[in-house]
Amino acid sequence: MAGKSKKIIIQGLWKDNPVFRQILGICSALAVTNLMMNSLVMGLGLMFVTAFSELTVSLIRKWTPKHIRMMVQTLIISAYVIIVDIFLKAYFPTISTALGPYVGLIITNCIIMGRCESFAQNNPPHLSFLDGLASGAGYTIVLLAISFVRELLGFGTLFGINVLGKAWVSWTLMIMPPGAFFMLAIIIWITKNMIPEKSSKEGAKS
Repeated sequence: MAGKSKKIIIQGLWKDNPVFRQILGICSALAVTNLMMNSLVMGLGLMFVTAFSELTVSLIRKWTPKHIRMMVQTLIISAYVIIVDIFLKAYFPTISTALGPYVGLIITNCIIMGRCESFAQNNPPHLSFLDGLASGAGYTIVLLAISFVRELLGFGTLFGINVLGKAWVSWTLMIMPPGAFFMLAIIIWITKNMIPEKSSKEGAKS
């Protein structure tokens, strides 16, 4: 069991990372990564929604009719997204305003629906919850990596704290949409070269 849990964590964080391996959740990855705090909150929100959505889907999977399971999954995801949205508006209104509609759009995030359908429907609750945490954490790490560079070069700050001094000349490109595209492309390029394709491995073995 410990070996399976370890495999799930490694898959979610690295080998099957939802952003740089599956190329999912790109819209929010590009939209909220100009500041690290926004990226962290978005990532934590997605971790919460993914983990509890998978847990719930797994708990009721045996009683969910196949012909309506997608609608049931969407309803479950929506409920958890609403919880996150209400929580942010109540306790972190500034961040909620900064994230704008992207919190609500977590409902349409392919990462969550994909994990619910491919993993939670076929695995026990505890493993499904762990898979949700791992996939969400993998997404969060990528967002933080992108926002680290964008905020540092674009504003000279990290989590709103000035670390490069007043003399720093901001890179305007980094806080604009092209900066997000460039950073995401670089991360995908680096990780693609670090993780060989499965087909390449199979070819080498044969």
